[in-house]
Amino acid sequence: MKVIFLENVKGKGKKGEVKNVPDGYARNYLFPNNLAKEATSGNVKNLEAQKKSEQKKAEEAFEDAKKYKEELESLTVEIKAKSGEGGRLFGAISTKQIVEALNKLGKKVDKRKILLDDPIRSLGYTNVPIKIHPDVVATVKVHVVEGE
Repeated sequence: MKVIFLENVKGKGKKGEVKNVPDGYARNYLFPNNLAKEATSGNVKNLEAQKKSEQKKAEEAFEDAKKYKEELESLTVEIKAKSGEGGRLFGAISTKQIVEALNKLGKKVDKRKILLDDPIRSLGYTNVPIKIHPDVVATVKVHVVEGE
């Protein structure tokens, strides 16, 4: 019996796949647990339409991410910090402080999306990569200046 999987089923199929499974398995396990539905021509057409709309949404999200990347890359974020001799900071600039500075500029970014290996520990400009989308990474200039 051909079925369309509604959820991932370990060892059998992934969500959205159309596969042949034994009749008893489909009737006694997959259908009662809403893991799959029968692959009738109507259901297959619905699945194709659903995949097209998901692809269109994914493309729109990608385009939005590219626009947001351009907006972020045009910014220079300025953060004030206390420093000692030679421009070394007392402490460090963390991702949380970068996110707060971006929020003040009206840009929302999740601090887990900032790809900063080590905190910023010196005055000056630093390029900070931010992952906006799985395929889009923006680079924001962070300018650490003497202050506070």
